[in-house]
Amino acid sequence: MTSTLPETFAPRAAVPEPDLTPDEIVARAEELAAGLPARQAETERRGHYAEDTHEAFTRAGFYRILVPRRYGGYEFGPATFMKVATALARGCPSTGWMYLFGAAHALVAATLFDERTQAELFAGGDFVCPATVAPAGSATRAEDGSWLLDGVWNYCSGAPYATHFIGHTLVFDDPDGPAPMLFIAERSQFERLDDWGDQLGLKGSGSHSIRIEGARIPAHRTLPGHLSQIPVTDELPGRTLHGPEYGGGPLSFMLLELGALAVGMARGALDAYEELMRTRTTTFFPIVPRTEDPDFQFRFGEATGMIATADAAMTEAVRQWEQLCLKDAAAFTREEELRLATISREVVRLCWRAVEGQLFPTAGSSSVRAGERVERVWRDLSTLHSHAGNGVFLASHAGRELARAHFGTGQ
Repeated sequence: MTSTLPETFAPRAAVPEPDLTPDEIVARAEELAAGLPARQAETERRGHYAEDTHEAFTRAGFYRILVPRRYGGYEFGPATFMKVATALARGCPSTGWMYLFGAAHALVAATLFDERTQAELFAGGDFVCPATVAPAGSATRAEDGSWLLDGVWNYCSGAPYATHFIGHTLVFDDPDGPAPMLFIAERSQFERLDDWGDQLGLKGSGSHSIRIEGARIPAHRTLPGHLSQIPVTDELPGRTLHGPEYGGGPLSFMLLELGALAVGMARGALDAYEELMRTRTTTFFPIVPRTEDPDFQFRFGEATGMIATADAAMTEAVRQWEQLCLKDAAAFTREEELRLATISREVVRLCWRAVEGQLFPTAGSSSVRAGERVERVWRDLSTLHSHAGNGVFLASHAGRELARAHFGTGQ
């Protein structure tokens, strides 16, 4: 997406490749993704994708997709970003996950923070910023108005190559009780802990914990409230600075990301299943290539339809998200955010049904040994279900809150 802005909002920083197009950057992702399956095992052992992969992503421009043009970004918008993340997750779920949750929050920063803060945050061009939503640690206000932070924040996907970190803490100086506060810290202010890799799936997603000790966070790099609760029906800094594309709801965007990853993972499982069909025969008589067996044909067709439906729903949900941005700020209501989020919920369900119900049970025992591609996708996609956004919020809270927002009722 692009927008026409006043002359005062012309780009102030040069991008590395001024003529790069969204289609070209998606093609780069698909090309790089083709080499990721062969490196899945080493990615899991390391806990994150390799430095040369990170360098390739940097050269390809992946960390600038959502960075505004005025700060040297490509400003290609959510649709292009989701396509890149889906392509990478198809090649390696851990790599796609780590990339997405590291690069996605350029949109959040460019939407919510003021011009001064954005100029500081995006000064390096590339922006890798994991974010967590669970409040942790403690914050003490200093005499100059800044905040002194201490604590450990878990599940910071994208931490290994992070330039910044967005987190939440509770502030206790409010007479009405503790209140959440969002903050953003730069790389020199936090330490990545070596505590990732023992989980069931997504072992290579770089979801390490981040520790902050006595860091001074300037007041302008904090916001009162919680990222999932910030209303966007008023004019936000992003709309003023960059145009309506930076005025959308952070909550719905974060939850749509899960759907994009699920589609990529399911596609990867289908790729592996297709290879098995082309190279293996049936177990029971008549012994024929799996491609000629009606049962395998049925399983492949069922899974293909489910994944194609999920992909179509995901594409349409992102299109609707972008179209809402182009309306006035008041259009992006809480009800609209939750409605879009529930589309992502159904996308994840479809992808899981395709992998867990059709592909995994019939791939064959030798194909679901530890480290085999079908087995790995099954682990990774099942772990996606344990993400609080999917397993807790989308599974229960979102539906109830959507109904309350629609009918105007209370708790």
